[in-house]
Order: sequence, then structure tokens, then C-alpha cells
Amino acid sequence: METWHRNRLSARQAELVEAWLPGVRLVADLSWNLLDTAVLEVADAAERQRRYVVKAAGPSNHHIGREIDAHESWISVWSRQNRAPKLVHADRSENILVTEYLEGSLVEGTEAEYDPGTYQQAGCLLRIFHEQSARTDADYESRATAKALLWLERPHRISESHVARVRAILDGYRPKPVVLVPTHGDWQPRNWLMDGSELRVIDFGRYDFRPALTDLCRLAAQQWRPRSYLEAAFFEGYGTDFRDTELWNVALLREAVSTAAWAYQVGDPKFEEQGHRMLRDALGNFA
Repeated sequence: METWHRNRLSARQAELVEAWLPGVRLVADLSWNLLDTAVLEVADAAERQRRYVVKAAGPSNHHIGREIDAHESWISVWSRQNRAPKLVHADRSENILVTEYLEGSLVEGTEAEYDPGTYQQAGCLLRIFHEQSARTDADYESRATAKALLWLERPHRISESHVARVRAILDGYRPKPVVLVPTHGDWQPRNWLMDGSELRVIDFGRYDFRPALTDLCRLAAQQWRPRSYLEAAFFEGYGTDFRDTELWNVALLREAVSTAAWAYQVGDPKFEEQGHRMLRDALGNFA
């Protein structure tokens, strides 16, 4: 029997939502369907029919916990300006949260995706997020490099020649202490909304403390790649191009490896193809 949430939630998760939002009804299922994360637009039974977003996942999924961490720490710098959703309810033990629904249309796939004004705003918003805190970590780069190498031990379709080059580069890399800041972790148009002319931010499931430049890897591999004017607009908003060449090249290489391997494992051929292209480009930086 199908439930109001279309069987996307566990029984206990559904009970929590029903208690938090009496008379809840489903408006739209916004889930990506690649992982076990459910993303549901819902409305309550109150007179104003306020809308919310429910995000939930199984017990082994760590993205919901990260998103709760982000909401309970740094997102308020955006949410106070209505540039990000506000947290309404959360239960870590059941891996579920509810946020206010944020008006706007996804930037990805619209004219706004290639509008310099979008990237100028994205630079401004990211700067104020990054500037909230900073800490030096002597071991971050070693951990990130070890994690990238671990992807090569898992199933993937990266060529043997590319695997050998990646191993040689990362084995020869001598990490230094780096400054970590709050990062979004998936900073790109599919996680941006445009409401009128105002850019807004969603999806914090990859939030963590990392080097600031890691938030630029996906833009560099996608929208910026053939359009340097978008990159320029972003840094006009951010204020400065802060990328360290060695760290940037290594970050791009690690991102490429994880993209190609992860996409293969979850069965996303289009994203996997992008990962292999990213890997070819990243290896070219070490020619």
C-alpha cells in the first residue's frame, strides 16, 4: 500500500514528520534517485498551507548528518538574508530533517546558468560563507590524498595507464598544512535557485571543513571550462582568485578520480563520462 510519502520514508521517519507537520501532504517528490536520500516537497494542513522540504535517508547515509551540522552552524549567514532555507525540525538518530521551502527555480538548465550575474552573486555568497571561520590542519591533505587513492581500490573503469599516472603523482605529492574553512561541497548550478534576480543556495549534504578552493572544482570542470567570462565574474564577486597552483592541481586530480569511480558505482554513466574527461584534463596539468 502506497503511503502519502510514496514509501520514501521509514515508518518512524513518517511518524516524526506527521507529528511535526500535522496533516502533512506530499506536493512533489524531488529525489535524485541515485542514492537512498529522499527529498520531498510537502505542505501542512494549516490555513496558509506552508510548504517545507523533507530530507531523509537510511542509517548508513552520512549526508543528512552533514546537512544538520551545516544548518546548526554556518548556514544562518545566508538564511538570515533568505538566501538559504531555515531548519525547522531534525532528528539525527532517524537521519531526517525538515527545512522551510525556498522559492525559486533551479539555475541548472536555464538562461541563468550562463549569466555572469549569477556567478558574481555566487562569488559574493561563497566568500561570506568561507570567511566565517578558519583553522589550520597539518593532516588534511594526507587524508584527502589517501581517500583518493582508496577510490582506485574500488570498482571503476579508469584505464590502467591513468591509474598508474594518478598513483605516481599522488605518491610523490608532499602535503603541507592547509587552512580549512566551512565549504558547501557541491557548489554548482544544480544547487542554486534563482528567485527573480536573487541567487539562493540549497543542499548541504556535502558540507564540511575543507580548503576553500575545493568549492570551485565542480564549476571549473563544468560551467567555467568553455566560458572564462563566468570564472571572471565569480572572482569579481568573491574578491580575489585565491587558488594555489600546486594545491589546485592536486585537488582537481582527486576530484576527478572520485567522480569517475563514484559515478560508476552508482550507475550514472553521464557523470562517469564527465569524471573521465575531468581526469584527462587534470592529468594534463602535470604533463
